[in-house]
Amino acid sequence: MRLTTKGRYAVTAMLDLALYGDRGPISLADVSGRQDISLSYLEQLFAKLRRRDLVCSIRGPGGGYRLSRSSETIFVAEIIDAVDERVDATGCSGNSDCQDGQTCLTHNLWSDLSDQIHHFLSDISLASLVERREVQNVSARQLQRARNTQSIILTAVD
Repeated sequence: MRLTTKGRYAVTAMLDLALYGDRGPISLADVSGRQDISLSYLEQLFAKLRRRDLVCSIRGPGGGYRLSRSSETIFVAEIIDAVDERVDATGCSGNSDCQDGQTCLTHNLWSDLSDQIHHFLSDISLASLVERREVQNVSARQLQRARNTQSIILTAVD
């Protein structure tokens, strides 16, 4: 099954906004630091997410991004679709040309699986992910790492 880095990173970045957005707009630099995703890559992803009205940008000092609507109403499949990603279990990228330009014996099976996965992801909201204990644990670890990094930087400056 193929879900590329683009789709995974988009979901990760949106989940980061859902986790930390109650503190105000989130800078892409903060998301980049917490999630180890290139800032330039995030900028490309957020341009697509903004066009699909999943995020909105706040300009000026203290600006950044926030979810454009509540995390209960943003679903993982929407995020993946917004960055032009597909969940595809077929060997032909859904083109039906798996076997010498023709549909292979199991094409419909893998195509149906792709549809089932998309349907499954359509039922998972960002809010439901935020509520998961393991997500909360990772979030706490990331915040602690960020505090430690900031402390090291401040100590080096003094």
